[in-house]
Amino acid sequence: MPVFDRGDADEYRIVDRFDGGVGWIAHPDETGRRASHAVRGDDGVWVFDPLDAPGVDELVVDLGEVTGVAVLSNYHARDAGVFACRHGVPVYLPGWMDRVADRVDAPVERYREELGDSGFAVRGPGRFPGIQEAVAYREDDGTLYVPESLGTAAAYTVGDERLGPPLFRRALPPRGLLAGVDLERILVGHGEGVFEDAAAALEDALSGARRRFPRALLAHGATQVRALVAAARD
Repeated sequence: MPVFDRGDADEYRIVDRFDGGVGWIAHPDETGRRASHAVRGDDGVWVFDPLDAPGVDELVVDLGEVTGVAVLSNYHARDAGVFACRHGVPVYLPGWMDRVADRVDAPVERYREELGDSGFAVRGPGRFPGIQEAVAYREDDGTLYVPESLGTAAAYTVGDERLGPPLFRRALPPRGLLAGVDLERILVGHGEGVFEDAAAALEDALSGARRRFPRALLAHGATQVRALVAAARD
């Protein structure tokens, strides 16, 4: 089973659904379980870190008209340009993020902290060598989106964790990016979202990250190395 399936998707699987939002995985059988999301804001629908698949557009436009495509990791160019061109909107990037603009064939709009009128405040940069990441948080409904530093895919979690950081972030979990959030749900770029006791899942993921590093290294070390190498193609 590949970490990331680079072929054209022939299906998708809905993994998250809530009032005003939906998430899907375009390659359900890949180990990396790259998730994409569409969330309705006051100004229309925002698509986060998307991967394309037949029928996904119908899923997205059921929420309303697409306003923009947001990429929040410099390794998540994915199909952002495809979505942006299809809907006639820009790809939105934090002003400090590099790498993505060269990998999307679509107009790029830079911003600072507020993602249009989506209601999302974007925090960043969260840096690990070679990786630039932002997280998006909407206070009105307690929605947090984390593209890289937390996930629920099997290679992210160990033991009873419902949410966990990738191996390379366990020594330095992203507490600064995630401070002061009042949570209803956590959406992630790899795996299904967390909708029950999201705050408790987040605290457990952050507080136990270092302690569980040896177990995570044993369980997922080889997979995480393959994932980092494969991600360089995004």
